[in-house]
Amino acid sequence: MPELWLPITAAVYAGALLLRRRVRSPLLNPTLVTMAALGALLAAGHVPYARYAGATSPLTALLGPAIVALAVPLHREREMLRRHAAPLALGALLGATCAIAVGYGAGVLLGLAPDWAIALSSQSASSPISIALAGELHGAAGLSAVVSVLAGVVGATLGPRWLDLVRVRHPMARGLAHGVASHGIGTGRMIDETRLAGATAAVGMGLGGVIVAVALPLLWT
Repeated sequence: MPELWLPITAAVYAGALLLRRRVRSPLLNPTLVTMAALGALLAAGHVPYARYAGATSPLTALLGPAIVALAVPLHREREMLRRHAAPLALGALLGATCAIAVGYGAGVLLGLAPDWAIALSSQSASSPISIALAGELHGAAGLSAVVSVLAGVVGATLGPRWLDLVRVRHPMARGLAHGVASHGIGTGRMIDETRLAGATAAVGMGLGGVIVAVALPLLWT
């Protein structure tokens, strides 16, 4: 059955996309629905994650080209992004700093183990950065990856509705918030809204990741 996990994953995601088109609910984020459905299937079949990861490795290999593809909206919106470079850089700095401070503060106030504190402090960065930081700071790479992915899913699922409630309408503001707070998954969600929001989210994801990668080791020294 290992050879079936790749088409099963593709079919589940296609079904999640169809469900979102038919039922408008922020909780029906396709990534969230796919994760829940595949998790239930793996648990029901007692399938180790390593076996599933091996069977779906072609999808993992596509992550690199998918990130590179973000250069397309960046190129198309380059003039707008260049005109607003200073506020975008400041917004990314403040957003990433707040995310680190909240994660670190939660770890201190709740008396969490260092592994949890590191994972929470790096959750606004994409999972590859979180994993690398966990290795450098002697944290738990798996835990950091899970927390980072959950942050991305929650941000992409609830973020747009929250910004609607607080009346944040400008695509650049919406994009930057999602890119910094929920990295790749949030950026994908913003690309669905507008090209400018997607491009700004890509900028936020890149700048936010760099800030977390530089600041967190300094905080832990």
